[in-house]
Order: sequence, then structure tokens, then C-alpha cells
Amino acid sequence: MLFETNKLVGKAGRFGAPAGVAVALVLAATMFIHHNGVHAAMISSPAPLDDNSVSSLVSLDHAVEAVAARVTPAIVNIQVTSRGAEHETGGEQDQSQQGDPQQGLPPGFAQFFGPNGPFSGQMQRPQQPQIEHGIGSGVIISPDGYIVTNNHVVDGALEMRVMLNDRRVLTGKLVGVDKLTDLAVIKVDAHDLPSIAWGDSTKLKPGQTVLAFGSPFGALRNSVTRGIVSAVDRENPYRDDARKPGGYIQTDAAINPGNSGGALVNAHGELIGINTFIISDSGSFAGAGFAIPSQIVRTTAEQLIKTGVVHHGYLGISLQDVTPANASFFNLKTATGAIASQVTPDSPASQAGLKNGDVIDSLNGEKIDNGSALQVAVSETSPGTTIELGIIRNGAPQTLSVKVGEYHKGTEVASDSDASSPQKGKLGLAVAELTPDVRQQMHIPSQVNGVAVESVRPASPAEDAGLAPGDVILEVDRKPVTSPDQFVSEAHATPAGKDLLLLVWSQGSATYRVVHTDSSNQNGE
Repeated sequence: MLFETNKLVGKAGRFGAPAGVAVALVLAATMFIHHNGVHAAMISSPAPLDDNSVSSLVSLDHAVEAVAARVTPAIVNIQVTSRGAEHETGGEQDQSQQGDPQQGLPPGFAQFFGPNGPFSGQMQRPQQPQIEHGIGSGVIISPDGYIVTNNHVVDGALEMRVMLNDRRVLTGKLVGVDKLTDLAVIKVDAHDLPSIAWGDSTKLKPGQTVLAFGSPFGALRNSVTRGIVSAVDRENPYRDDARKPGGYIQTDAAINPGNSGGALVNAHGELIGINTFIISDSGSFAGAGFAIPSQIVRTTAEQLIKTGVVHHGYLGISLQDVTPANASFFNLKTATGAIASQVTPDSPASQAGLKNGDVIDSLNGEKIDNGSALQVAVSETSPGTTIELGIIRNGAPQTLSVKVGEYHKGTEVASDSDASSPQKGKLGLAVAELTPDVRQQMHIPSQVNGVAVESVRPASPAEDAGLAPGDVILEVDRKPVTSPDQFVSEAHATPAGKDLLLLVWSQGSATYRVVHTDSSNQNGE
């Protein structure tokens, strides 16, 4: 139970007076009224204000009611069942080996899932295996049942139950996830569903009215809160990977746990963001909620629906904003732009000639105000596209042509927990790109090309085939693979239930391994 209601109702006997005393009080009150010549019928209250006196407020109420009536039918409640932490030996396990159950949660949410949080019994990972339950919200984006939500709502889900606004409960199937943007798409088997129209988040301005929809704390379905856009283009608050795009919409419309995956809409009832996290010392709403802008949501959702995988652009630079305090050191007249604080060797940016200390002030002729705006723009650019970066180097403007690379990060694109394709779950392994760091860590020679096996789930088909961390997969069904995405695509192309033939380099030699998959096991468990 998330809350205790005020127990003044339901135990009235505790507050009731004896019958004789109650009668005496009534008689005394009646005598007092008659003694003073006052009659109950004569007691009246002031007349309410007429509509003309409060016409602006009444008009605002009607407008908000109209938006709420239009959007609410497209908001769903998502109940997730997932498996808790598993001990491979069945005995005691060192705490350091179990992992942090709060790892990966958006900022402000961690204390809700801690040992003393209101959701500790639902979401905290226990010492022994058990089934866990979580809650979140989602938005229907097409009448045929596609729903967008947060990845952290459905991450690791074994079962998803989707409650529609009309109280129908349907089984949700995972279409795909994108951990980089914390977005996911699921689908229910239904037709003619109420859906929401897309809005343009690039046109948002601070001060605009917005409404947030969802199911705060799981039980409070069909909730709507009103606020304004507090700020746009907020930087990425995550610390686990600086390459995750920012561009968040900040709002003071109340957002609480359970609102994750719900809609943020503009005054026209258009979807301009997906509520995703809060910043709060207490863990409850404190006036600073954040939403992923529809500019990112729409592109990501469309790719997931089409292919099950999202391809993100990548330059290979660390960025920081130009500020009034640092602008003069870069010979800048205005405090706008993004500073390249570090350029990764052999990255697309490095190959194009970008250097540490360069200030990027435009992309394809469009002004770049800050690092967050550049990250979002590059992330949404298709890999292989050539872009023009306007830079300022030591006070002198230049233009660089850069061929955008593709973002890769091991388990972000090919882990068995990322079930955008059933095939990945059935194999039971995660792979990583063969970067120089990976080669060094796993002692893989430079002449070996493929994808590195990062982890293997116990008792999985991959383990049965003898695969282990540090191995390199060179081919899938006689086709060479050179990236995690290519591995995923080739594995996904294999019909369900059909065995896979992998060419695997391990400990200095390459051998073919047959991986027996199980078509009845769609979640890889």
C-alpha cells in the first residue's frame, strides 16, 4: 500500500458522543437560536461570482478540460513483472557481486526503490530470486496498438499488462528498446484505439502551458497536472555515459514515480515529450520534472517499429557549453556554442580534423547554442551522413566536413536483456564492438575482426555452445560480422527455432560452433 488514507472515516465510533449528551447538545443549540430570534432558514451564504467576473479563469478551465478529455483516452498504465536477482550457486553471495539494484534508474528515482522507499517491496532486488513488480505509464501513438514508454519502465520485463483508459487489460509485447535515449515501444493486440497527435518540441518556449498525464504511484490512474515549460535543451543528467543525448524539457507540471513513460502535451493536446525523471532531494516531486522531447521520441519510435533497432550518429567528442566565464579564453564575442573538450583518437571528429578547444557554433548552417543541442542533432543523424560543422579555432571561423559514425556500446545494442529481437534473448549473450580498449582488456590481437563476447548467461544456448567472455564472433551463418548491430541483424534474420552457425575465435584459434535455439523461449530465460 503506497499511502495510508486519513482514518477519520470508517471508525466513527471512536469519535462519537454518547446518545444522551448528543440530544442535550441539540436542545441547547435550539434554545439558543430561538432565544436570539435567529432561525436556521434565515442563514444564507454569499452568491457565487458570475462568469463575467471570472471569465478568464473559466475560459482557462474549459481549455484545460478540453485538452484532458482529448488526451486521457490515449494514456495507459503499464504493470511489469520481472525476475529478481538470481544466485547461480543457490547459496550466499557477496554483496559486491550482486550489483546495485538502483543502477540505471533516472536521477531522483533511486530513493523510491531503496530499502526504506515506498516501492522497496516492489522494485528492490532481493538477496534470493523472486518475481518483482513495477509500474509506469505509456502513450498510444497509433490506433493499431503501438505504445511508447520509457526503457526503464519495461527493462527486464517477463510480462507486461497494459490497462487502457476503458479499463481493458491487454498483454503488451516488446517491439524494441533504445537504452541510449531511455525509450521503448510495446504493442497490444487491438485496433481503433484512441491515439495522440505528434507535436513539434523544437518550437517550445519557456513559459508555455503544458499538461502531464500518467499514473503517479501506479494507483492514481488518469491523473493530469498543469504547469509551464520551465526550460528547454537541458543537458543530460546521467553520469554513466556522457554520450547520451540531452535536450530535455524541464517543467513544473507535477511528475512522480509511476508517471514515467506518460505524456507531456502542449495547449493543442499534441505530444511534445515523454515524462522520464525528476530531480528532488526527497524523491517526490519538487518542481523540476523532465521529459524527452518529441523530436527524439518520434524518430526513435519510428525506427523501433520499423527495424527493432535504433542507429545513432556519433562524432567522438566530449562537449561542454560556452559560458560568460570561459568565452574570453576562446576568443569568443558571445557565450554560445559547444566546446570540444576532448576529441577521441580515430573517431569521425578526429579524422575530420576537429581539435581539443575548437568551438562548434553551427551544424549544416543552423546555429548551435550549446552542447546538448549538438548532441541531440548528431544522435538523430543517420550514420554515414556527411555534415558541415562551423567551428571557431583560436578566434578564427572555419568549416569542417564530418562523416557521421555510428554509436556503439556493447550491451546497449546487443545484450540479451535488450529484447527488441527475440533472437538476442534466446542466445543469451551480450556483444561489444572491438574498440582498442576492448582489445586491450580482453587481449584480442589486432588482426582478429568481429564482435567481442562481453557476457554469457548461465545455462543459455550460448553457454551450451561453449562461448565465453573474451571470445570473438567472426561470422554468423557464414557471413562476416564487424559490429554489434550487424551481429544482431544477422542473428535476427535467422528463423525462430533454427540453429545458428557461429565462427568463433577463442584463445588463439577459430572454430565453428552450432548454437541450438529454442523457439518456445522468447525471453531467453
